[in-house]
Amino acid sequence: MTQRVIEAVIGRLITDEAFRASFLNDPEKTLTGLVERGMHLTHAEITALVATDSELWEHAADRVNPRLQKSDLNS
Repeated sequence: MTQRVIEAVIGRLITDEAFRASFLNDPEKTLTGLVERGMHLTHAEITALVATDSELWEHAADRVNPRLQKSDLNS
């Protein structure tokens, strides 16, 4: 497990609207997609991220300054 990878995923969940929506819709598929693209996540890390209360990601995103957010222009 690398802390840097977990921090990157959590950062995306909080600041990337499209990624967060994808994760909230199908967390396993979203994280598996990251692994398929070369991001090193263990099964335990994926399980822990999926088990985290999904409201946390929306709540944290609502608290981050909008200038730090990546908006989903397709929504």
